[in-house]
Amino acid sequence: MHRIFTTTVSSVYPLYLAKLERKGRTGAELDEVTCWLTGFSEDELRAHLERGTTFADFFDAARLNPKAELVTGVVCGVRVENVDGPLMQQIRRLDKLVDKLAKGRSMSKVLRT
Repeated sequence: MHRIFTTTVSSVYPLYLAKLERKGRTGAELDEVTCWLTGFSEDELRAHLERGTTFADFFDAARLNPKAELVTGVVCGVRVENVDGPLMQQIRRLDKLVDKLAKGRSMSKVLRT
């Protein structure tokens, strides 16, 4: 079992937020892409963050967006679509969405709308 699976989402969330804020993006945009990917409402997302839910439990409870498979590309030198294991792939998809926001992509392109 990879260490990230037992890491809490709430411990990584501030790192995502700091990355986006350095690039002029907002917490609301981070919440929007996270909710888009997971199917959580903002209240559900907040509850997971407050409870200290692990990534394994977070994605186990998620109702993945049907367009999540369209999130492709390279994160940390690894192609998202080639990642072994569905849980790691979902975590990498979230990483990729954050990266695309940080690079200045429009929300419509990030969310495939």
